[in-house]
Amino acid sequence: MEAPKPLFSYRKHWAAKFGTAPFLPMSRDEMDLLGWDSCDVVLVTGDAYIDHPSFGMAVIGRLLEAQGFRVGILSQPDWQSAERFAELGRPTLFYGVTGGNMDSMVNRYTSDKRVRHNDSYTPGGEGGKRPDRSVVVYAQRCREAFKDVPIVLGGIESSLRRIAHYDYWSDKVRRSVLADAKGDILLYGNAERAVVEVAHRLARREEVSSLDDIRGAVLLKPAVPEGWTEIPADDLESGDEGGRRTGEKTVIRLPSFEAVAADGEAYARASRVLHRESNPGNARPLVQRHGDRELWLTPPPIPLTTEEMDGVYDLPYARAPHPGYGDAKIPAWEMIRFSVTIMRGCFGGCSFCSITEHEGRIIQSRSEESILREIESVRDRTEGFTGIISDIGGPTANMYRMACKNKETEAACRRPSCVFPGICKNLNTSHDNLIRLYRKARELPGVKKVMVASGVRYDLAVESPTYVRELVTHHVGGYLKIAPEHTEEGPLRRMMKPGIGAYDKFKRMFDQAVKQAGKKYFLIPYFIAAHPGTTDEDMMNLALWLKRNGFRADQVQTFLPSPMAISTAMYRSGVDPLRPVRRGASEPVNTVKNLKQRRLHKAFLRYHDADNWPLLRDALKRMGRADLIGPGKHHLVPNWQPAGTGKGGGEGHRTGRKHRPQKFLTKGIREKLPR
Repeated sequence: MEAPKPLFSYRKHWAAKFGTAPFLPMSRDEMDLLGWDSCDVVLVTGDAYIDHPSFGMAVIGRLLEAQGFRVGILSQPDWQSAERFAELGRPTLFYGVTGGNMDSMVNRYTSDKRVRHNDSYTPGGEGGKRPDRSVVVYAQRCREAFKDVPIVLGGIESSLRRIAHYDYWSDKVRRSVLADAKGDILLYGNAERAVVEVAHRLARREEVSSLDDIRGAVLLKPAVPEGWTEIPADDLESGDEGGRRTGEKTVIRLPSFEAVAADGEAYARASRVLHRESNPGNARPLVQRHGDRELWLTPPPIPLTTEEMDGVYDLPYARAPHPGYGDAKIPAWEMIRFSVTIMRGCFGGCSFCSITEHEGRIIQSRSEESILREIESVRDRTEGFTGIISDIGGPTANMYRMACKNKETEAACRRPSCVFPGICKNLNTSHDNLIRLYRKARELPGVKKVMVASGVRYDLAVESPTYVRELVTHHVGGYLKIAPEHTEEGPLRRMMKPGIGAYDKFKRMFDQAVKQAGKKYFLIPYFIAAHPGTTDEDMMNLALWLKRNGFRADQVQTFLPSPMAISTAMYRSGVDPLRPVRRGASEPVNTVKNLKQRRLHKAFLRYHDADNWPLLRDALKRMGRADLIGPGKHHLVPNWQPAGTGKGGGEGHRTGRKHRPQKFLTKGIREKLPR
């Protein structure tokens, strides 16, 4: 793996003379105040513009500004016409298009395909301020506004849709979003390196088609370039899944869009090969036929160094929403305004999660000094700070500075997870760096409490009793949320999650630490219903476990097949892409697609809700487990029904503290990193 050019080593663009903007401009009036006649780059986003490193458009915008480019922001533009997209004038280099910090479809629809009426990334939490499939719509409007301006797609919506992918909301396989949006290039993953390279090369008047050597990029080509050797991983009659090595100029052919759209096993093969080619140290380019064109994917981006991460987070963010929003509350900002991101990436490899597909498996960590500086900035500059840092973490709170013990081993590895089925012997699981950071953070003047609200990987935490004690004694407030996701071996194996024994071990350590600290803290476990590989019996056993342990889940999550996830490939294909995929020899996976069965699985998680009891009684009788129906403690549901309940068709009825109906919200990943 060749060392990349350092992120901040480029010669600055001539427009650096304009200096730093207090906020990146969202109008011509703001551009005039800055003395600009045009923008070099216009970033289009489905989110409100919050100038803070937890929001992708701010990170990319400030990074490009630091390279000397003039960057404008079109935030949640009216997409009914191209008029709004021309408001800042013609960009001299390119449009950068993103749906925002969340995939626009996940943002708008629940796992039951019901419309959400709120949007956390919009002033006032108002819904409907971005279109479905935002990247496609925004890109089309940019093309209408200035047809000759290059369009660069990015963000999580583009990352997860970079190849032909299953779309849960239309129940079909769609083309790469690059083809549907008619963009010029797509940058996937954390794209700081790629977007800086694109900007400087376009400024040198290079053609977009010449950018196919940039890592983390996707382009459409008329054919595979001369001099490249193809490895055909698209033949399901063959056992060759692209594992053999050839020369340096090797490209792996995935099954075509047409093939994966028609054939579930072909889809699973494409998913398996793509995930095996996700390590920046050994990944090779991929190619996938789309009609008469070739979709060309370069290897994943090389992770940022600690110094580069520090540089990104030290950029001159205003650390506030754009003043044009006035006093309107933006829920996503309210949630993270007192939090600090310390790392990126996740080597857990959970098959249902989108973090790995976007951020990668290699942990990228900031230095202690950079993190402490940001905490001081939160203390000194963020309005309303009361002395409490609401979260110090990232995708996973306790993976800070964890890495493979051997760089050569890391570069050669093709395992989808470093911790499943067990923790890799080559993984450094020390929590010492994190413990030292926690102690320094809470010693800062003016800081009363530093909370850990990000998810804790408990199978790693049990490797360090000192960390568990430190966490409980100083960084938990009442509840600690963790995600065992299930209790049964079958679904856990498909999820690539540790057995429930790991949870039990952590709970014992947690309870002991709570007792020693003299606190009254509790664990709140999260679970997924209807994940591929889950049977009705599995959900019944999970419900029995919940009841034995006194849990009544209020917030539950039904599996949502997000684009490109391994679990989604299981859902689409009915086979397991974690195992070899070959015609007639693939390992089958039970999938729950029927809406009634999905509701049943969710009802098992909420066994205590009377509205679910008729559905559960019917299911238990069908399963031959009528012995679980009755008034005793050993029964799962009673044989009686309260008046006025049980009419919801298995949906249940969620109530708040004062027994008022609440809107159902699925559990989501809090996106805090650049897109």
